[in-house]
Amino acid sequence: MRLKLLLITGAAMAAGITAYASSHREAPGITEQPKVDGTDFYMFRSYEPGREDYVTFIANYQPLQAPYGGPNYFTMDPDALYEIHIDTDADAVEDLTFQFDFDNNLSDGTGIALTVGGESVPVPLRAIGNPGSQGTLNETESYELFMVTGDRRTGERVSLGTFSKPFDNAGNKTIPDYPGYASQFVYPVSIPGCSSQGQVFVGQRAEAFAVNLGAIFDLVNLVPIDGDVPLNDNGDTFPGGITQDRANDDLVGQANVTSLAIEIPIDCIDDPDSDSIIGGWTTASLPQAEIEDPSPTYEQTSSYGGAYVQQSRLSAPLVNEVVIGLPDKDLFNAAEPTQDSALATYVTNPTLPALLDILFRDAVNASLGTNIEDLAPSNFPRNDLVAAFLTGIDGLNQPANVVGSEMMRLNMAIPPTARDAQSTFGVAGDDLAGFPNGRRPGDDTVDIALRVVMGALCYPVPIQGEPTDLGLCTPEDAPVGNVPFTDGAPISASELQNSFPYLNDPIPGETG
Repeated sequence: MRLKLLLITGAAMAAGITAYASSHREAPGITEQPKVDGTDFYMFRSYEPGREDYVTFIANYQPLQAPYGGPNYFTMDPDALYEIHIDTDADAVEDLTFQFDFDNNLSDGTGIALTVGGESVPVPLRAIGNPGSQGTLNETESYELFMVTGDRRTGERVSLGTFSKPFDNAGNKTIPDYPGYASQFVYPVSIPGCSSQGQVFVGQRAEAFAVNLGAIFDLVNLVPIDGDVPLNDNGDTFPGGITQDRANDDLVGQANVTSLAIEIPIDCIDDPDSDSIIGGWTTASLPQAEIEDPSPTYEQTSSYGGAYVQQSRLSAPLVNEVVIGLPDKDLFNAAEPTQDSALATYVTNPTLPALLDILFRDAVNASLGTNIEDLAPSNFPRNDLVAAFLTGIDGLNQPANVVGSEMMRLNMAIPPTARDAQSTFGVAGDDLAGFPNGRRPGDDTVDIALRVVMGALCYPVPIQGEPTDLGLCTPEDAPVGNVPFTDGAPISASELQNSFPYLNDPIPGETG
């Protein structure tokens, strides 16, 4: 176990401030393909009691699903290929890939019809009753799960089986017991080389990404400093600072997503000769060519052909939303981790801190009676962000001989923390099993992201109660790096499920 306790508790606590938010409609091109838009990626040691020897991967797609989004709701794209990639040797290249290939079909091949005035007429709805009852589901969704060893396109590809996806939560009349209905779609799966079976689930889930989305993208239309946290020994708080309140949240409790979740035994992906640190990311791809069909049918609205072309890519979220510049957002979505050096300037010389300086410098100086000339950190290149985004943190989740690349990294040698004992700030809250050591659904990533980009890692962090300098930068480099930035939208693991697939059941379209 590559864990240097003296450094990890502090480097991780500092790095724990290195969280990221989510990626919803983050690039111009992906707005045209919402079915392949990746929103969040989670990777963590399973904390369900009795499942501690597993790693869970959850890739969320199709952002901002309105619970009442009928009549078609949110099927997956049968022309696309959705993938979860795992790098086991830190070379920025996938060693294992799990592919989800979807297929949608009308019931009995023709769909449900009613006799109306002597004519048999197909119905317009995807379900005409509880989909758990025979003959009521008008369209079915299934997916074949593949495992690819080596290169995702040329490696050895093995089918792990075909499974069904539950109908989205149209409402309580359609599906009175949605949790019971959805639980039937958690399947055991046998994975070659594993000592025990894993699990897989694909289906609609409630959004777990807490964010004050509207205010943030309205040029941060809030005072992004926690109004409950004292700024000095006198107990003074920042004037007008936002406080934590579920009312600030624009997604949790209001929107759904579609989750592709798989749980894998650790012994399948842990090389005994390695340091037990893996990297992970998710992608979605479409065939290279599309020709619109002027006479579309249910089976075909367009003709596709050619090699798969990557449309979406996600690991540590927020990267493409607020780090990558607008001209290169679509390029980032199409790139592989080995190509990330071409976009490294966005990390070493980030624009987000400069934007926050433009928006808030005058207000900060007026409120605090200071004369700070620039709120943004001045240490260039930003080696603190390089560690956070590209390499992992030394002593926590940085693999030996790492090739810098943007991906989530998880030290599988660190045991999981039980749900009710988890800190929403992950490692920064003295919880080594949380972000940035992977990411769990209950890790509050937006607050951590705001703090790290403004220089939190430039300040000493507590290691076993003692302030410790990480050597990445200095307080002089980051004049407001010790300020408790927040968007005021909280989340915690206790609000979520304590078993696979962890995210809550989706919000119903109607509760009557």
